[in-house]
Amino acid sequence: MSGSLPTEDPLIRMYRELKRALAKDQSQVKWAMVIDQAKCIGCHACAVACASENRLGPGVIYRPVIEQETGTYPNVGRRFLPRPCMQCENPPCVSVCPVTATWKNAQGVTVIDYNRCIGCRYCLAACPYGARCSDFGGFYTTRTAEEPGLVQGRYAARAYEKQNAPEYGQPWGERGKGSPVGNARKCHFCLHRLEVGQLPSCVTSCVGRATYFGDRTDPAALVSGLIGSARAYTLKPELGTRPAVFYLG
Repeated sequence: MSGSLPTEDPLIRMYRELKRALAKDQSQVKWAMVIDQAKCIGCHACAVACASENRLGPGVIYRPVIEQETGTYPNVGRRFLPRPCMQCENPPCVSVCPVTATWKNAQGVTVIDYNRCIGCRYCLAACPYGARCSDFGGFYTTRTAEEPGLVQGRYAARAYEKQNAPEYGQPWGERGKGSPVGNARKCHFCLHRLEVGQLPSCVTSCVGRATYFGDRTDPAALVSGLIGSARAYTLKPELGTRPAVFYLG
């Protein structure tokens, strides 16, 4: 095998580092994500995996993939910007919540208490990255055809759509009968997966290995090295929000 080829899939290394991070005092862990735009091919696999993992209904998007044009005609190009919640160190969405339903946990992830959220959407307006959305309780299959014996449409598929994901480690029951419908929602780095030793779904589904995740306080972690790269940057640094999501330009 050529010496220029990688000898190990980055996922294997990140799983090894995740195991090491979970063995630490959790108050010392700070999660971070790095997205390499040079490797992102805009396939949207991460967005689809995220929607499936978190059972997101219509209009609820945790990880859109934004297409950007670069250059000046005729020398133009296109690149892609997956944009999850930035998990800011100074999150504007937290201070505006009138019922203290959102805060940063010990590992630096901004979380939401669905039982406390009143759906006022102040946090949606405060987020400078547009990373939050409201769940209005819709179903993708509402207008799909249904013909017994021929087409399994809205009635047959609805049973699947009614299943909520165990976000924040809690069973939320049947979709449409309480939270998270009516609440603000956002990416939470798949905390329910991290708790059982699994990387976020957007990381494991990335076909180009463009998304990296780990404990930024671990100097030997892959993300720590990437954050120190000259290519690393954050969105809207002038706002002083100090995101935990970094990009490699």
